[in-house]
Amino acid sequence: MHQTEVREHMAVVCSNNEQFGTVDRVEGDSIKLTKDRSGQHHWIPMSWVERVDDKVHVDRPGSQAMKEWMSTPPESRQQA
Repeated sequence: MHQTEVREHMAVVCSNNEQFGTVDRVEGDSIKLTKDRSGQHHWIPMSWVERVDDKVHVDRPGSQAMKEWMSTPPESRQQA
């Protein structure tokens, strides 16, 4: 699993190799991204990760990833 390879402050890049986020930390089966310009954290599922080298590479274009990312922690979504 890629989870152990993901580190804080790594760039998160989409399938067209453009950065759309930065790792804040791993939380369970999700990656919490650092706050965006509006001060909002976002979470992406670890299942999106294709590989990890000096960056975290996900399996979809950035525009799709930003539409599908979560704006609340996955734990609170499950409890609701």
